[in-house]
Amino acid sequence: MLQYLIMKIGIDTVGLNHGRSSMGLYLISVLSNLNVLNDDVQIELFGSEVDRYTFGNESNYTYKSFLSLEGSVFEKFWHKFSMPGFARRNQYDIVFYRVGINCYPFTGKVKGIAFVHEIISETLKELDNFSLRKNLIKSLKKATAIIVSSEYIKNDLISLGIKAEKIFVVYIGIDHEHFYHRSDITDDTVVVKPFAIKRPFLIYPSSVTDEKKNHVKLIKGFSEFKKKTNFPHRLVLAGSEGKGAKLARKAASNSEFMSDIFLTGYFPHQNLSDLLSCSEACIFPSKIEGVGLPVLEAMASGIPVVCANAGALPEITAGNALFFDPDKPEQISSCIERILTDSELKEKLVENGIERAKSFTWEKNIEQMRSVIHSIYES
Repeated sequence: MLQYLIMKIGIDTVGLNHGRSSMGLYLISVLSNLNVLNDDVQIELFGSEVDRYTFGNESNYTYKSFLSLEGSVFEKFWHKFSMPGFARRNQYDIVFYRVGINCYPFTGKVKGIAFVHEIISETLKELDNFSLRKNLIKSLKKATAIIVSSEYIKNDLISLGIKAEKIFVVYIGIDHEHFYHRSDITDDTVVVKPFAIKRPFLIYPSSVTDEKKNHVKLIKGFSEFKKKTNFPHRLVLAGSEGKGAKLARKAASNSEFMSDIFLTGYFPHQNLSDLLSCSEACIFPSKIEGVGLPVLEAMASGIPVVCANAGALPEITAGNALFFDPDKPEQISSCIERILTDSELKEKLVENGIERAKSFTWEKNIEQMRSVIHSIYES
């Protein structure tokens, strides 16, 4: 077991959409499993007062709040101008923070470990200001260390000029007590308040935000599948809505199978396991996944995964999925049909998927983070 001096770590919670974003959910899961650090590390969360009980409800952690505003402008301002002084005044030895389009790594004197769950090269494409793009890369280069959740993200950062030696791949964990294979589900309708969804259905558990999440292409592929087979399956799109929701809803309303396409809006993560376990397959067409946690949760739940051959998905699944070109709805259609008609393939993907998911645990995640903390603190 690694031993440390007592150190004080500050964890930034600003800009995590009150725990609803992928990084917000990740932080909540990390905090609930971080007790292995409590003997040698003092943890303090900081952020808006409104999030005190979102992230600060773990009894062993303190939470320091400050008056904060909402929105991307405030987030950028806070991380660039206020956070370095805040970290220094509170005498943090190390600060953990995320990196994204509204959150650049701070460049203060306190050592900083950045979490990167996004494909930064894709983030840069969204920035129409050359100066902002330059500053994001510059500040990433100044981070003491960077924790990423896949080799895909690591290679993406290296291609942007970030030194490989400061990038640490720490795979995410899965709550295996919550996401597991259930063989005793027989109800025709899944009741997950406030929803009641009739089976059989396919599920895409992802936020309806970026167009590259590919909800529109999935809807087109699903419509082709329905037209060709006349199968009774529905399509459930479970995730919070953002700028891509308008296009997705328009595509759904234009489909002749509109009544079989269900957009839930924000869906509580604690209820996702019930929805996954009752679905026939997880269809995941996103082209910009640096992690793919819902895919792992689907595999752990014992349902087959049909996904894009893009981003980190081939790495995360280790090939235990049926892949398609995410830009071709006809491939999505044929893959949906195949997974529903080829029982041998389905059984193989379910069995291998369950085994693959077992390798993603929070115990491994936390122990690897211990190693990163140790190397940074002693450097």
